[in-house]
Amino acid sequence: MRSAGQNLSVPRTSTPPQGGGYSAKAFVTKGKRHYLPRLMPKAIARSKTRKSVSKRFKITGTGKVMRQHASRRHLLSSKSAKRKRHMAKSAEVDKTDTYRIKSNMPFG
Repeated sequence: MRSAGQNLSVPRTSTPPQGGGYSAKAFVTKGKRHYLPRLMPKAIARSKTRKSVSKRFKITGTGKVMRQHASRRHLLSSKSAKRKRHMAKSAEVDKTDTYRIKSNMPFG
């Protein structure tokens, strides 16, 4: 059982506690209260959009990742009209690649 005089909110150790969460907090040694110096705050890890990925792929409203077909830039005279017409449409990216593409485009 706890006695009425114990304060369990402050750890009683002889060395400063290790780990996060103790910046500018007190620790007690032999009845004296010591304060740790205020540390610089940690920067929040932010993921940036890879611009090369955002230019090559588009994410639809339902979450599909769309891409353009290859071979539509040059040497078009040797390709039939039907082939060029089909290459003009967008195609869906394979489901094995969607996670990598979406992770490089965190804001859609």
